[in-house]
Amino acid sequence: MVRTAVNLRDDRRVTDAADVTFADLDLREELQRALSSLGYEEPTPIQRDAIPVLLAGRDAMAQAATGTGKTAAFALPILQLLESGHRPPEPTALVLVPTRELCMQVSEAMHRYGRDLNVRCLPIYGGQPIVRQLRELKRGVDVVIATPGRAVDHIKRGTLALDRVRVVVLDEADEMLDMGFQEDLEMILDATPTSRQTVLFSATMPSRINNIARKYLNNPARIHSESAPVAHGESPAVRQTAYMVSRANKTAALGRILDIESPVATIVFCRTRDEVNTLTETLNGRGYRAAALHGGVDQSQRERVIARLRSGSADLIVATDVAARGLDIDQLTHVVNFDVPSAPESYVHRIGRVGRAGRAGVAITLAEPREHRILKTIQRVTGNDIIIEKLPTVADLQTRRLEMTREALVEALAADDLDMFRGVVESLGDEHDFVEIALAAVRLAHEATTGPIGGDDIPDEAPPIGGDNSKKQGDRKEHGKDRLKHHGKENTKDHGKGNGKKSHSADGGGGGITRVQINLGKEAGIRPQDVVGAIANETGMKGREVGGIEISDRFTVVEVPRKRAKDVVAALSATHIRGRKPKARVLPDR
Repeated sequence: MVRTAVNLRDDRRVTDAADVTFADLDLREELQRALSSLGYEEPTPIQRDAIPVLLAGRDAMAQAATGTGKTAAFALPILQLLESGHRPPEPTALVLVPTRELCMQVSEAMHRYGRDLNVRCLPIYGGQPIVRQLRELKRGVDVVIATPGRAVDHIKRGTLALDRVRVVVLDEADEMLDMGFQEDLEMILDATPTSRQTVLFSATMPSRINNIARKYLNNPARIHSESAPVAHGESPAVRQTAYMVSRANKTAALGRILDIESPVATIVFCRTRDEVNTLTETLNGRGYRAAALHGGVDQSQRERVIARLRSGSADLIVATDVAARGLDIDQLTHVVNFDVPSAPESYVHRIGRVGRAGRAGVAITLAEPREHRILKTIQRVTGNDIIIEKLPTVADLQTRRLEMTREALVEALAADDLDMFRGVVESLGDEHDFVEIALAAVRLAHEATTGPIGGDDIPDEAPPIGGDNSKKQGDRKEHGKDRLKHHGKENTKDHGKGNGKKSHSADGGGGGITRVQINLGKEAGIRPQDVVGAIANETGMKGREVGGIEISDRFTVVEVPRKRAKDVVAALSATHIRGRKPKARVLPDR
């Protein structure tokens, strides 16, 4: 159960988590439309408690870890402030963040939430051409998201005017202090109006955070979302694993993992209904029997979906957290987090779908490298080990399929209805060795039930386990108890340099994955299954060989094996997709 404490002035109010929706938070219509189109169904605990406080204009100190939904918690109240008509060129809000990666993430989120408001949002960080930043600042912006060093640079140049700033947000304040930005933060805050609203988000609350708060915040509300600890012995009998994989490779990785695991029945959790619909369509296009379950599914449809999984006519359900409430399916053996859950309590609720009544279950999480810290937070809160596994290779899948063939043969040998085949074997024995006969029979059985394996090995995106890529070298040392386990053993050895990411086509040779762009997208009605079907029908490739698919308004990008890229381009350019003749090209490596 989640307990949320919100301290207002000297009084303390403690509330239990309730079924609050975004519609209950008094957000303007444009924001409600954006959230609905993105498939957001209910606020996370930090959003539920922070948004009303910020909308009321209060200064606030909020303790919230990465992955709890804190970006929307401050982005939505900022966007609520923006005027509907003509807006001045000077920014209304300033958001300060520790790293350029987070700077870009917050900027992208602001654009998504504020698209119906035509929000002018500008990320400012080091390593980006300053000429573009100067041009956009001169043209006019509503929200500036900046790293402290680059913000100070613009203030000294006189190119970042903060006279009209109404809100300042310090996101991941503890990280910024750890990175030595205290003087920069104070200079920036001193350059803003004293009447501003100041909001501070931090995963921890060391004394230095309180010093900043005393100096720059006015009677702040203190917001802290806590997760009740899981009692010892109450954890379900669930094997918990995680795979580090880039977003573009997630769908291919999910298919590979499902093939290895061979689950009886699975729930795959996504964050939004759009993700549910897209993933369901893609999985069905690749030969899996998937059904969607989200807030847009009515009760009769919901019952049919659940009945399909129970009867075995569906292999898996792709669902949002809200839609999966109350599900209790005896056949369920696996839960997959297609995205890392937004809060530890969500993770606990999800994996609780399996391992009930003493039954064993498997919980799998697909995490991007930047989400490594969130996994550590989940492990610390739940007290359970999450083992980081390497993604299965083509060789692993071949081995697994041979094991499945052997298991099927063992079952067949235990049956008593083999006499009708005895004459065939004995007649073949006159000309062939019985071992050779058995090998041929096994081969036929294997190929008939498994089919060929398509695709190449998926890049391993595991980051350095002992630290956080967003921190400078030498910053906080991780305690051993907080480390995620790698193949069951603690591992603090670096597995790469830089940001720990690999290009999808890093091998540079004939293998690996590359991207093909098609000049048709959502405006042409293109769906994932259309792309998979066109490629499979025209090239003879298997649907499961097709990698990630990203569909924009006017174009689509699909990942395919590098060695088949030219065939795919030629085939797509010679066919029609939904009545339109596409143009396709291979994109350069990233």
